[in-house]
Amino acid sequence: MLFFPPFLGGMLHSLQDLGVGFIPFLSFCLASSASYIVNDLVDAERDAMHPQKKARPIPAGSITRANAVLLSSVLTVIALLLAWQISLTFFVILSLYLGNSLIYTFKLKSLPLFDLFSISAGFLLRLMAGGEAFGVPVSDWLFLSVFLLSLFLCTGKRLGEKIALGDSAGEHRQSLDTYSEIYLQGAMFMTGAVVLVTYTMYVISRQAPIYTVPLCAFGLMRYVLRIESGKSGDPTESLLRDGPLFAVSLLWVVMVGWGIYGAG
Repeated sequence: MLFFPPFLGGMLHSLQDLGVGFIPFLSFCLASSASYIVNDLVDAERDAMHPQKKARPIPAGSITRANAVLLSSVLTVIALLLAWQISLTFFVILSLYLGNSLIYTFKLKSLPLFDLFSISAGFLLRLMAGGEAFGVPVSDWLFLSVFLLSLFLCTGKRLGEKIALGDSAGEHRQSLDTYSEIYLQGAMFMTGAVVLVTYTMYVISRQAPIYTVPLCAFGLMRYVLRIESGKSGDPTESLLRDGPLFAVSLLWVVMVGWGIYGAG
């Protein structure tokens, strides 16, 4: 996500240009890892009863809670020190990301809608951090596209969990007791449709390749089909394990890249 602004802004012409993002990328990787450790510490008892999450190091008991706290603290300090070397604005964005992650872990993930918007805020902060690191303004249409896409993926993931866990869903994630499958389906369809509109407007406003819009439509519909088929809604897992979705995503990157850099 940090590389979206420079990639779409036509700034990644060489390995040197790409290298500008190494420290920002590392900083966010460390920060996100630290926040995931805290999340796993808080959810350890609940994760121990989950069919997949019980294999994670903390609920499985392969790492002590004390060591997990120490590791998370060290990663946080290093992430903040790296962010400070980039710029004050980047440091503030990373701090907001960490703050949002902590609030989500201790409170918001149990509150319907707030949990979805908190996760989406994390995506947006990554996007804005990428713009700051590379000195690229983030356009309104790109901001909206990323925001709505993250909501789409979040609702899809929640729906996938709701379907997979059935009546015990609320035992693993409290907010799932409030969400109904119909509500999550409606929210997923709504955000998916609006994503297609905002992405189309982004393409038109930037005079980018219009033929990437059908690819976007296919990707969104493929993800919906995956969820409705009872498969995992995790975005990373969906991308890496779903052949057509991975292929169309790769094709999108190639087409967008060619449209931006090919003429040069």
